Amino acid sequence: MAIRPILTAPDLRLKQKSAPVEGGVTDEHRALMDDMLETMYEAPGIGLAAIQVGVPLRIIVMDLAREGEEKQPRYFVNPEILWASEETQPYEEGCLSVPDFYDEVERPARVKLRYLNYKGEQIEEDAEGLFAVCIQHEMDHLEGVLFIDHLSRLKRENALRKLKKARKEAALQA
Repeated sequence: MAIRPILTAPDLRLKQKSAPVEGGVTDEHRALMDDMLETMYEAPGIGLAAIQVGVPLRIIVMDLAREGEEKQPRYFVNPEILWASEETQPYEEGCLSVPDFYDEVERPARVKLRYLNYKGEQIEEDAEGLFAVCIQHEMDHLEGVLFIDHLSRLKRENALRKLKKARKEAALQA
């Protein structure tokens, strides 16, 4: 397993649409998911899409265990939302690809999804609460959408300006 660099906005690779995994889940895909999980834990975060480590495949890892709880890694290959509730809920989101910026995003409160797990088995399940928020956030990445794209133009531009400033300051200190 290896920790991979996480792409940050405004890297254009984050805007590309990820390709479906063809031919089932292979050992190569599992190795990628293991690396992604290790990268996510190190960051630290609760979800990571493959495109965030530069791999444009429809793969997501997630762990919603709270600090002090036993880890509960989850794997989603080719996830798709089959149904979303009309009821929405606001949730303050952050993103490893938009570091140190948080804002409220309104999303469907519940979704039904289908995906392949780590073993390649097809799963259908309902998601609500933080799970629903996180899976929708990560699935947006697969479509080239960042959570800041759901915000007003002014808030989005502010976030990108902060990122560029932080990047310049880091470069000057290096």
